[in-house]
Amino acid sequence: MDMNTTSLHIKIEPDIKREAQKTAEELGLSLSAVTKALLKQFVRTKRLSVSAVDLPEIPNARTKRLLKQAEEDMKAGRGISFASAKEARAYIDSLIKHDRQQTK
Repeated sequence: MDMNTTSLHIKIEPDIKREAQKTAEELGLSLSAVTKALLKQFVRTKRLSVSAVDLPEIPNARTKRLLKQAEEDMKAGRGISFASAKEARAYIDSLIKHDRQQTK
């Protein structure tokens, strides 16, 4: 290793590593080259491109509490339905207008 490089050690499931290596090899790349490219893109764009399909949707405690409350509100008839997005935006705009009038 020359003086202009460093090592990166990551923990990952063996199956994922195997599949990533296989895919990289199919494309004629090393896993190291793929990792470097992804990190360079991450630094350059300051964005991480991943598919939401691959990410588990695990709500935290606050989200679970809010979802439970919303479910209870809907069952108790405390929900509001809108016929269109335009109608929903108009309702939200009216709430904002009301709040602004209250803070004056």
